[in-house]
Amino acid sequence: MNAKSKVTIVLVGLVMVILSAFTAAAQEKSADDMQILREKLRADKKLVVAENMQLTEAEAKAFWPVYEQYQDELFLLRTRTLKLIKDFADAYEKMNNEAAKKLMDEFMTIDSLGPKLRQAYLPKFRKVLPEVKVARYYQIENKIQAVLFYEFAANIPLVKTAK
Repeated sequence: MNAKSKVTIVLVGLVMVILSAFTAAAQEKSADDMQILREKLRADKKLVVAENMQLTEAEAKAFWPVYEQYQDELFLLRTRTLKLIKDFADAYEKMNNEAAKKLMDEFMTIDSLGPKLRQAYLPKFRKVLPEVKVARYYQIENKIQAVLFYEFAANIPLVKTAK
């Protein structure tokens, strides 16, 4: 099996775990269950990154603390996105202009924070990795995000409009 196939299989597996986590989150699991789920997701994602980064021992020692900080901040964005999806679901049947405006404003805020976060961490990753590996890491993150957003798009219906 070639490297591209391995990455694809791992990404699909990771997305399936993440989607099951979103389903679990929607069912309002207890705080302990959510913490366990969060830790599982982080470990699975970290495994994908580790398997694909080809880090030397010295690079790994410097990379993982920065990675963990980045993931903590990224998790806050993902949590905010999940809340937005839940708010959308709650408002879906009774969507009005006020609710739609509020949802769109929050979406635009979240959407603008992702690039800012990636930009803020770029110098930090550049301090601990060669440029080629920084690019590779950002590619891995982008692929995971693209698959996640594809799944969101496929599963979130368009807003109903008045006829």
